[in-house]
This record gives sequence, structure tokens and C-alpha cells, in this order.
Amino acid sequence: MRTNAHVHGVEWPTVGLLIAVHLLWAVATAAAVTLGWLMILPLAVVIALHSSLQHEVLHGHPFRSRRLSEATVWLPLGLVVPYQRFRDTHLAHHRDERLTDPYDDPESNYLDPAVWNRLPGVARLLLRANNTLAGRMLIGPAIGTARLLRDDASAGLAGDRAVITAWGWHLAGLIPLILWLSLVGTPWWVMALGAYGGLSLLRIRTFLEHRAHEQVAGRSAVIEDRGLLSFLFLNNNLHALHHSAPKVAWYRLPALWRVRRETVLRRNRHYHFASYAEVFARYFLRPKDPVPHPLLTPAQPVQPARRAGLHSLPHGTRQAVARAALTDHPAQEQGARPAPWSAGRASAAPGDH
Repeated sequence: MRTNAHVHGVEWPTVGLLIAVHLLWAVATAAAVTLGWLMILPLAVVIALHSSLQHEVLHGHPFRSRRLSEATVWLPLGLVVPYQRFRDTHLAHHRDERLTDPYDDPESNYLDPAVWNRLPGVARLLLRANNTLAGRMLIGPAIGTARLLRDDASAGLAGDRAVITAWGWHLAGLIPLILWLSLVGTPWWVMALGAYGGLSLLRIRTFLEHRAHEQVAGRSAVIEDRGLLSFLFLNNNLHALHHSAPKVAWYRLPALWRVRRETVLRRNRHYHFASYAEVFARYFLRPKDPVPHPLLTPAQPVQPARRAGLHSLPHGTRQAVARAALTDHPAQEQGARPAPWSAGRASAAPGDH
């Protein structure tokens, strides 16, 4: 089975969906003038779908030309997250050997236990609530956005050109959006709540995409849902499959899943849910994980080095030091090795795209 997304040239299903999403966003923002709060949910759905399309683009779709593809998602319909920051942090997240690493996986919601132990009680309470699905949807967007703004401000002040450039393009993209919203008279509060709602919907997908596990293949989930949420997330609920074949277009994933289902489930240690209904039933008010990473302990010798800024060390040195941190967690199957939990978080992303 050929899975190269560019074998057939332009991916017209994705192009069509890109056109539809931008048109729907324009219609929804115009309709909000008279319908007000009734348009918050439609806007949230459109913004979440736009983010799913941005995810497609950063993985090389729908055109062979990266610049052409990225031009189709340049406008920041969700207002908050610069596409280039999403792209860079998400591609860093796809280094599977570092998945869930609280430093090197920009989309990890785990913390170093040493960091967790120093947090004030209110912060711990919020982060524990954020590890329930209800909390992730209600306060997760605020936590993720605050983290993004904090880390990117720090990186920008330190002269990180990639971060500065990303925000420059983002602010430039906001100009035509603001002109449109002003022209049609969209209430600011409808747009703001719609953008927040879009981030909230995305948290349903990212909530349990990954778990801490000693084996790399056991860290990515599959939610075998075929409903509206599956479409909203462009089949990224088949997340373990996506990580094994990130270049496959969204509309080809279901067929590939039927072929590889048993192999994927065997490799990911059956980290599997039948549907999003099951996810809501199990974790809406119940934490799915501890916040401190369960494969790291405060007593490990790597922690003082991390607190001193291990991220500034050369990559090879970081890997060597970090591997020592997992000596108490040997691989469970012959020939496998634990991930190099290197300690230099690239940047905190908003969530967990």
C-alpha cells in the first residue's frame, strides 16, 4: 500500500476543506453581528478545524511546495497561536524518543517532579484540575496560552530569530482579520469566546494522546472514534498511527488503519479507547495522570543539573546525562531502550496541538 501523500500531486480534499473553512469563518463572523452568542460554538468548531488543517500543512500537505501550503493557513483564524510556532514546536514533539519528556517535548503536560515539589499549593491545584478532561477544556487553553506567551516573550527578548519572525508573521496576519471584523462589526466578545472555544475543543483530542511509558511505541494512543469529533480532528484520533506515518493525509488514515490496526495496537501496548464517549465517561472529572512525570523522581542525579540549565549543554551531552536519569527504569523488552530524556525544552506550546 502506497502511503506517500504526494504520490497523486495536489491533495484536493484538503484544498477543498481549506476553502470551506475560510468561507465558513467569514460567514460565522458576519452572522455574529445579529446572532451574537449563538455563533460562539460555530466559530469554535471552525477554528478547531482550521487548527487541524494547520496540522496537515506542517506535515507537508496539500501541495508539494511548503510555501504554497503554508500560505493557505497563514491567516490566524484562532487569533492566538502563530502558525510557525505551532509548526516548530509540533515537529519537535514528533521526535518520538522524547515524547512526554517535560523538557524536550514541547507538548508535554508533565512536569519534572523537582519542579512540581517547588510549586505553591494553588498552582498544584490548577494543574491537577487541568489533568481532568473538564479542567483541560475549561482552563487548559488559558494555561497553555499563558505558557506560550511567557516562553516566547523570554525567547524573543533573548534574540531568538525564529520566535520573533513567527510572531511578526502572526501579527501581520491579524491585520486583515481585524479589518474584516471591523468591517462587518463582529462583537469582540463573540470572537474571543469563539477562539477560546476552538482551543477548548482541541483539548479533547490532545487530552490523552500520550502517556508516560518506558517504551517509545507505548506512549501514543488510539481513539477509535468515527463520529463528528474524528472529522473535526481530521482522524488524528488515530494518533499512534499518525506518529508512525506522519506524512499520510488525513483522508487516507482510516484505510491505513484498517490495514495496520492489529500491528499498531500491539506496538502501542493497547493504549486504546473505543470512542470519545468512553474518554468523557472515564476522565471528565477524574485525572488521567499525575502531573509530575512518573518515570522521573526528585532524587535522580539529573535534577540539579536540569535546574542549573542543562538545556544549554550540547545535545549529545544532554542525552548522556538524561539517560543516566532513567537507569532505574530499564526497557521491558529485549533490544529496546528507554528514551533519552534530554532536558532542554524547546518552547512551551499552547497545547497541545
